[in-house]
Amino acid sequence: MSDTATPAPGEPVPRDWTHPAQGPAPTKTLGDRPSRPAVVVLALGANLGEADQTMDAAVAALTVMPGFTDVQASPRALTKPVGGPPGQPDYRNQVVTARTTRSPWEVLGIAHLLEQEHHRRRTVRWGARTLDVDIVAYGDLTSDHPDLTLPHPRAAERAFVLLPWLWLDPDAALAGVPVAELAARAEGADTVRRMPPERVHLDGGPARPKPSLPDGGRLSPGASPASRGTSRQEETAPGERIDSTWRDRT
Repeated sequence: MSDTATPAPGEPVPRDWTHPAQGPAPTKTLGDRPSRPAVVVLALGANLGEADQTMDAAVAALTVMPGFTDVQASPRALTKPVGGPPGQPDYRNQVVTARTTRSPWEVLGIAHLLEQEHHRRRTVRWGARTLDVDIVAYGDLTSDHPDLTLPHPRAAERAFVLLPWLWLDPDAALAGVPVAELAARAEGADTVRRMPPERVHLDGGPARPKPSLPDGGRLSPGASPASRGTSRQEETAPGERIDSTWRDRT
């Protein structure tokens, strides 16, 4: 998925953007559902509004999306804008993998709906956005259709996609080439910063301080924090209830 390709970066898009995944798929390949769940790789980016909250919400929506299982989110990256008009804020970027029984065209529709849910507006090519959701790869499928080119035609050179993907899956490959190899030669890789995990409450509320134990009691070791956005167990004293509504946001 990409913005309209006609204008140069920074120039106004000459028409209102419409939803290319509406209606029937343009090819049988894009419209067919897989015979078994396919691994889909999505790239998320945002640099307007509450970007972290927006991306949290998008990942959460994918975890409960019908036809999606085994949703895994990478650590988040902070990156400088690539192309587009000058003066944009830095981006948050993240890669999400999942298994899906949806067709590629249906996944594209879901990506667009997530963008629309968070008020994505396409007025300038490669301009700032509240949320961008690109399909990087759908299994081993290839497509040269202009509305959905697979694999994504620029993913192999985008450090802000390759590095988060590598953080999530060190053995990942794109079109048969190890992502580690692509990331090593990607331009601007040294400017992609891995953001530290941020501990958030699953109801969206602010982080609360850990409860202190009376008489200087020590907390017993708990489970290690999950590295991919799953729930973590709190360190607890014997008999203390585990609060499973916390997780580390990466």
